[in-house]
Amino acid sequence: MADLRPERDVFDIFIIGGGINGCGIARDAAGRGFKVGLAEMGDLASATSSASTKLFHGGLRYLEYFEVRLVREALIEREVLLRAMPHIAWPMRFVLPYSGEMRFDGQTPASRLLSLTMPWTKGRRPAWMIRTGLFMYDHLGGRKILPGTAAIDLKTDPAGAPLAEKFTHAYEYSDCWVQDSRLVVLNARDAQARGARIMTRTKVTKALREGDLWRITLRDEESGEEGEIRAAMLVNAAGPWVKDVIDGVIHVDISENVRLVRGSHIVTRKLFDHDKCYFFQGADGRIIFAIPYEEDFTLIGTTDQEHAGADIPPVCTGEERRYLLDLASGYFRREVTEADIVWSYSGIRPLYDDGASSATAATRDYVLRVDAQGGAPLLNIFGGKITTYRKLAEAALDKIAAHVPGGSGKWTAGAPLPGGDFPVGGADALITRARADYPFLDAFSAKRMVRAYGTDLWEMLGEATAAEDLGTQFGHGLTGRELRWLMDREFALTAEDVLWRRSKLGLRLSEAEAAAVGAFMRAENGTGSETRP
Repeated sequence: MADLRPERDVFDIFIIGGGINGCGIARDAAGRGFKVGLAEMGDLASATSSASTKLFHGGLRYLEYFEVRLVREALIEREVLLRAMPHIAWPMRFVLPYSGEMRFDGQTPASRLLSLTMPWTKGRRPAWMIRTGLFMYDHLGGRKILPGTAAIDLKTDPAGAPLAEKFTHAYEYSDCWVQDSRLVVLNARDAQARGARIMTRTKVTKALREGDLWRITLRDEESGEEGEIRAAMLVNAAGPWVKDVIDGVIHVDISENVRLVRGSHIVTRKLFDHDKCYFFQGADGRIIFAIPYEEDFTLIGTTDQEHAGADIPPVCTGEERRYLLDLASGYFRREVTEADIVWSYSGIRPLYDDGASSATAATRDYVLRVDAQGGAPLLNIFGGKITTYRKLAEAALDKIAAHVPGGSGKWTAGAPLPGGDFPVGGADALITRARADYPFLDAFSAKRMVRAYGTDLWEMLGEATAAEDLGTQFGHGLTGRELRWLMDREFALTAEDVLWRRSKLGLRLSEAEAAAVGAFMRAENGTGSETRP
């Protein structure tokens, strides 16, 4: 719950939106010495930033749109971010099965160029072009940690076992996995530790220019209490609501617009036993991933569908479920059916509206626009992707520095997020250490908690010598001690915050166990509790 008592001083920077862009900017700005405030109307990462495909990737398919700068920046960032968060992000190998019948998305610049210069391909995606794209992907970003592309024989490689027999060859390349919601929360934690004021469940209802300052009205969404703060610069990082904030809260006229695109995913029972991800191309040229997920599941996605409005809750429609099931079934040896689905989720991508002919073709690059015509400056954030959030924050601070003096220089590239102060590839050693120091942790819990908290696990568990020392046991290793940590350190207020964002234990806990989590949290902080996203 927000503290809305009047502030004697004004904020240098006030940010609307607690997704990855807002929290990334808050962390960077606080670390430079700015006085920073942030308001998020729901939970951190409660919209787009918790509904991604969970990948840190350069975006192989964006090469077909000739977005070389975006891909290069993202590829460079993969390794910067791996070093900063080796607990919540890790390398993954991606298997791209090849068939001579694979087709381009006919709307991409690459497909149109190929149709003009090599019409005999008839829209098919030739092997040499895939190899060229993968060669560029290996070398654009100056790769140092991740292994390069390799050709594999699916008749002998374990990755071929779950696939239909018609697939005999594949390419294997590197990208990375990330726990998206935890990435947002850790940025917010670090921003707060550096002096930022993070206010969740707090909505900005009005923002007016008064000379060189913004007068901003806030409403606590739990209590209904209102208050005002002032800031030298306002940053609109509201994601899908960025245009709604411009039109309905700030009341300024701008030429830029946002394009809302829904991306839906399904989670199924585990479809294969290895730890590699699949990159599947559909007959329409679009692609989906099938990814090992939370030990016992497989994540399949994503779709690209136009979405009518930010306030319309995104859901994975029956049509989207069927699309994902059919595309995956075309690759796997056995059909993937509705009966395999254990959960689905959907998010809205707030893409910059570049006038592209389809949702799939719309740019994934970010656009930052400053409006200082009416006095106090406003920075609007359009688009962006998880992989480049840190670079977006640096670009935002470059623009902010032109209007708000006094900050220091860039610093985030070498700074680990909380719990990430150990080497890339060091998680297994940390898990072994955790089981030695806390022998009451089972293998699943030790791995889950190291992958969530990294070295912070030792601060959380402290001198505990038995499971009983951790308080109430809610199932699958979740305890009262961990819940208190999440409430005290990670801004969690409800069971949904814990079970579907700070973790994915909602996939495992029964309804009764989830209800017990909610009851515990209500007793601790008096909030309501929802147990399904």
